[in-house]
Amino acid sequence: MTGRFSALLRQLRLQAGLTQEQLAERAEVGIRTIRGFETGERANPRVFTVRRLADALGAKPVERDELLAAAVNAEAAETVEAPAGPVPRQLPAPPGRFVGRRRELDHLTATLDGAAAEGATVVVSAISGGGGVGKTWLALHWAHQHLADFPDGQLFVDLRGFAPSGRPMTSGEAIRGLLEALGVQPAAIPADPDAQAGLYRSLVAGRRMLIVLDNARDSHQVAPLLPGGPACTVVVTSRDRLAGLVIAHDTRPITLDLLSEVDARDLLRTRLGEQRLAAEPEATADLLASCAGLPLALAVVAARGALRPDIPLAALAAELRDAATRLGALDADDPAASVRAAVSWTHAALEPEQAELFASLGLAPGPDIGLPAAACLAGLPVERVAQALRRLERISLLEEHTAGRFRMHDLVRLYATERAHQDLSPGTPSAALRRLAEFYLHTSYAADRLLSPQRQPIELPEPDEACPPQRLADQGAAWAWFDAEHTNLLATHHLAVDRGWHALIWRLAWALQSFRWRRGLLDENVSMWRAGLLAAERSGDPAAQILAHRLLARAYVLTGLRADASQHIRRSLSLAEAAGDVLAQANAHHGFTLIWSGQDARRAVKHALAALELYRSIGYRVGEADALNTAGWHEAHLGEYDQARAHCEAALVLHREQQDRFGECLTVDSLGYIALHSGRHAEARDHYEQAILLHRGNGNTYAEPDALESLARTEVLLDRPEKARAALERALDLYESQHRDEEAGRVRVALGSLS
Repeated sequence: MTGRFSALLRQLRLQAGLTQEQLAERAEVGIRTIRGFETGERANPRVFTVRRLADALGAKPVERDELLAAAVNAEAAETVEAPAGPVPRQLPAPPGRFVGRRRELDHLTATLDGAAAEGATVVVSAISGGGGVGKTWLALHWAHQHLADFPDGQLFVDLRGFAPSGRPMTSGEAIRGLLEALGVQPAAIPADPDAQAGLYRSLVAGRRMLIVLDNARDSHQVAPLLPGGPACTVVVTSRDRLAGLVIAHDTRPITLDLLSEVDARDLLRTRLGEQRLAAEPEATADLLASCAGLPLALAVVAARGALRPDIPLAALAAELRDAATRLGALDADDPAASVRAAVSWTHAALEPEQAELFASLGLAPGPDIGLPAAACLAGLPVERVAQALRRLERISLLEEHTAGRFRMHDLVRLYATERAHQDLSPGTPSAALRRLAEFYLHTSYAADRLLSPQRQPIELPEPDEACPPQRLADQGAAWAWFDAEHTNLLATHHLAVDRGWHALIWRLAWALQSFRWRRGLLDENVSMWRAGLLAAERSGDPAAQILAHRLLARAYVLTGLRADASQHIRRSLSLAEAAGDVLAQANAHHGFTLIWSGQDARRAVKHALAALELYRSIGYRVGEADALNTAGWHEAHLGEYDQARAHCEAALVLHREQQDRFGECLTVDSLGYIALHSGRHAEARDHYEQAILLHRGNGNTYAEPDALESLARTEVLLDRPEKARAALERALDLYESQHRDEEAGRVRVALGSLS
């Protein structure tokens, strides 16, 4: 079938809303019908086929006439314009086993169909992605599925954009090769490059051809190879994102991502067999995790498994488990089948400063990194690092997975770590990581000051002038920063522990305290303060030890470890008394109230009043407000509601005076409890509703469901069951999201009692 008639059938398919397979079935019916008619009736089989297909598809008379006219015109035009010269068939063999990529295949087909329907000029699709992600694999699979759409030939050029030689093919070299494939004798090729390009475009003009430009270096290399006419389709693959083509030539970009877990397993299954995978499910899961969805890595593993059917998959998984040797295990002794080689060819395209940043990023703790942190890691101005990151992202060594945040594929990161150990000068990695850790500490501290401005500060060393903390405008920005960096901050804390950076360890634990508590990260709080206390003791800083004992005690009591908490709060008070530190003594007494809360309210009141006296003696108003509220809370649990209300109302005045929104929230909640248990139900409802709003404003998602439960109890007493239900359902959602199973079970029982 000729190219023009193929385009005509595609137009008919689009009008009728058929798939490619349905069109082929209808066309076959039409051809069999033609063979049954006398010669006179099928003097023009093409026109007859169009008529029969149009009738079968229910085309309107006007549409049928247009299609018939197009068929006649196509017949005449092909008689005149039949291309001369050979029909190139340069496509390499298709992938033997292809899995997944349904969305990308559909995108390529839709681009081709859409261009045919719109009468577009040259159609270009650019498939980009990292080394080994399967760009050529996808392009060839799609091309072989659509050979009938390109009857005038298929051209294929490996542009060697990221080749082991390091020298990409020039556009001129590519054009000469294309001319020879189109039948031009070497002696007939013009000497002038522009003339060569003109001849190439003339030869492909009007010919329905597919041109695959594989492994392109950048847009500049590709642009001269694009045909000028409307008949050809071009598919480009590159590790570069080819933004220039997208802008200048309306290229349809496809960014190829990793295989899903389902498709990755399917790839292994097609090569190793379902029986073998099912026999070792744990080893299969380990293999998939080690390959992290990278098709090349999966292909290497599958090949090794297929070549040695006697070796258990568990043995292969064990080779890949160690990150230090994983890249070596994914090397099939063939550069074309080696993950390390695939990444190294891209790495070879980097400028020295870009290569150094790439290596440093391999050392950074955590799964991703923001631009300001990357600048501190590199020790370079933000503007220069931004340019380098864009280059790394453009050639698929890095992914900007959210605005301003970058991450590497696990296997690319292993290669970057190798380069760091090989290429960076001695001392450079340690200095870079220390700069990054200090950046995280100072920015965490600044964020905490926005969340808890009334909290007693700690002293920090001056930040590096070349690496200032990130600027955060307000509480919202602080919460967003903590949420984005939380995993990196944990990884940095572990790094500090491994390297013995004692002062940084306990200070970072302090800077994350408000965030962890309000987000309900209680177990994490315990582990960080265990390390923080050990670091404080090793640093020999008495003030740090007093603080660490007290905050570890707080962390313990919030997880139910009261005996351990009691031991550490006593030690904190003892050290504070020995040092003559009145504020630390007051803080320790206030810490005791948590130990006795829910156990012995009278003792809790005693310590709260002791803390109150000490806070007042040094004029520390924030502490005074906290102690007043704590005393009132526990007095309410003793049934002393008038005294409790007096203390809490005095606390509320002080909290508002100090603009302490967090303390205000806790005190309003206390007043709600006092009102509820002294029979003032409407007043209690108002307090709880205000407390819930304050909790939300403070980001205290851990305390909010407790207040919602209290509100629900109040609504029941006010005979408003629907309001109670709404509050309980919201509380249940929060408890479940925080994995607080005991509290969630309690709320389910309460909801059941309302039905």
